[in-house]
Amino acid sequence: MSILRRFALVFGIVFLLVGVAGFIPGITVPHDHPNVMLKSGLGLVLGLFPVNVLHNIAHLLFGAWGLAASRTDAASRTYGQGVAIAYAVLTVMGLVTAGNLHTLFGFVPLYGHDIWLHAVLAAVGAYFGFMHRQEHRLERAERA
Repeated sequence: MSILRRFALVFGIVFLLVGVAGFIPGITVPHDHPNVMLKSGLGLVLGLFPVNVLHNIAHLLFGAWGLAASRTDAASRTYGQGVAIAYAVLTVMGLVTAGNLHTLFGFVPLYGHDIWLHAVLAAVGAYFGFMHRQEHRLERAERA
């Protein structure tokens, strides 16, 4: 299995675990924030990362996408690009309180520790989605 496929598989599994963890009391502690209108499942995963039901569903979707993408290098690269772009946008939104962007207009909490975590996810996704080329070139050379 190539490193690209392992990246997508590992990210997929981690996203699924985090998505499920967001629904488990004890792993997710209650939390309140005045700018979050959707209070269903609002809490802090591991007491640090703000989530709610929509946030958890997004994690589950990114997890399922990662598992599906891990079947091929091309799909894994596209997954990395999608993670990079989506999480870079979420990082910036988490920094902007104007217009309630830091809560995705009141629907998904993106502030606090989520900001640096989203930035790290975007950076790793960018590496595998846009910059990692060594194995891709080797595979093409082997086919020739």
